[in-house]
Amino acid sequence: MTRVRTIAVLRRAFALAERERKFMLSELTQVKGLMPLLMKPRNKQQWSPQDRAQLRAHFKRLSGLSPYFVALVMPGGFVVLPALTWWLDRRRGRRALPAKSA
Repeated sequence: MTRVRTIAVLRRAFALAERERKFMLSELTQVKGLMPLLMKPRNKQQWSPQDRAQLRAHFKRLSGLSPYFVALVMPGGFVVLPALTWWLDRRRGRRALPAKSA
C-alpha cells in the first residue's frame, strides 16, 4: 500500500516539475528580443513608444519568473526547487477556486 502511494506521489511531483519547466521555457522564449531592445540607448538610438510597451511586457513576464531565478541562484537552490514548485502550485489552486458570494 505504501509503495503504491509513494509511486503516486513521485509521479505527481514529476508531472508538477514538468509543467513548471514547460511554463518557464515558454515564458523565456517570449523574451527573445529583449537584449537588442535594451541595447538601443547604448547604440545611440531612442526607444519608441512601441519599444517602451515591449519593454514593459518583457519585464512583467520576467517578474513572474523571479521566484525561479531566486531559487536557482541561492546556494542549494536545486534542492529548494521542488518545494518552490509545490508552493506555486498551491497558490495557483487557490486562485482557480471561484469566489464565495456573501
